[in-house]
Amino acid sequence: MNSPKRVWDSLWVNVHLATMNSGDGYGEVIDAAIAVRDGKIAWLGPRATLPAGFQATHEHDGRGAWLTPGLIDCHTHIVYAGNRSDEWEARLNGVPYEQIAREGGGIVSTVNATRAASFDDLLRASLPRVDALAAEGVTTLEIKSGYGLDLPNEEKMLRVARTIGHRADLTVRTTFLGAHALPPEYAGRADDYIDDVCQNMLPALAEQGLVDAVDAFCESIGFTPAQTERVFQAAQQCGLPVKLHAEQLSNLGGAALTARYGGLSADHLEHLSDEGITAMAAAGTVAVLLPGAFYFLRDTRLPPVQALREGGVPIAIASDCNPGTSPMTSLLLAMNMACTIFRLTPQEALAGATINAARALGLSASIGSLEPGKNADFALWAIDRPGDLAYAMGFNPGTEVVKNGVLCNGPRARH
Repeated sequence: MNSPKRVWDSLWVNVHLATMNSGDGYGEVIDAAIAVRDGKIAWLGPRATLPAGFQATHEHDGRGAWLTPGLIDCHTHIVYAGNRSDEWEARLNGVPYEQIAREGGGIVSTVNATRAASFDDLLRASLPRVDALAAEGVTTLEIKSGYGLDLPNEEKMLRVARTIGHRADLTVRTTFLGAHALPPEYAGRADDYIDDVCQNMLPALAEQGLVDAVDAFCESIGFTPAQTERVFQAAQQCGLPVKLHAEQLSNLGGAALTARYGGLSADHLEHLSDEGITAMAAAGTVAVLLPGAFYFLRDTRLPPVQALREGGVPIAIASDCNPGTSPMTSLLLAMNMACTIFRLTPQEALAGATINAARALGLSASIGSLEPGKNADFALWAIDRPGDLAYAMGFNPGTEVVKNGVLCNGPRARH
């Protein structure tokens, strides 16, 4: 008796797969094929083992390319208005940051520009940054608010982020970062502002379906652990997961606090303690490392990468695209920096931009690795081996990007 034919929407052949699902190594499959049906991966394996009698509506020749999961940038502040290159130049010319801040610079500058921008202005400014990431094979992107710092402008930022998700060939996950900084109108009244975040802003934005997760900046120049915990409690009441900017400048125990609330991730982590690592490992909280900010700020204290490895904490990598401390729109460059500066291996860097980044967004069941049943989000690369993705600085070897099984439009490098 003949077995029923397999009918697929599309089939990619003459590719090498880096499945990223082995837990150790790239999960390589040489001379492979991958099939898509209804936007999901239907089958994958060595080309020689393709099932007999299959049918594919569209068949694509990968021309020997490497095929990886679509990249995931799990920490960005990519929606903002204004430009702070003048401050950067001033600092390099010896002007102290404190003076720049007194003269209206720093995050206040971005808040003022973002508040003054219309929805259309903000969308127009953000799309080129998003396009730059998408051109490098990014198929999922986290976008934080946090430059509005009041309800109308936080809502505006999050609506722009949602619109980007509809306009671009990628998935956008939104994060409410109302507790990013103290707005000028609340100077000296941080607890009152946290009241506004918890009692007014977050419930209203969550009710409108604009928030996928909640973040805060727990630091001496941000908010205290007690204030951060109030934000986490408000998120919990809204049924939303949490994450945190933690241990970037000092150790306030933010990573352990995040773990206590089952947080998706703790990010930055240059001053992370052993206790924080133990708590994160127990909770499954991902460590998101941000080498762009480390580089741009000329930091000298490295995150404890070896201790994270030994503790079994998953490590993700992100661009941290923002105007003040990481004006970077290249996840490939972030991967290179993670290897060169933080001493990650190329395999760890690719895992950090795929399967572990998916975990940091709570999406590992659907994206981040090449497995049947997961979304057909993948990228093709004209490279000799997967490690090349973290090797070349400032070069994009991408040839094609596929989102939900559909070939994305736009310029790509060719073989």
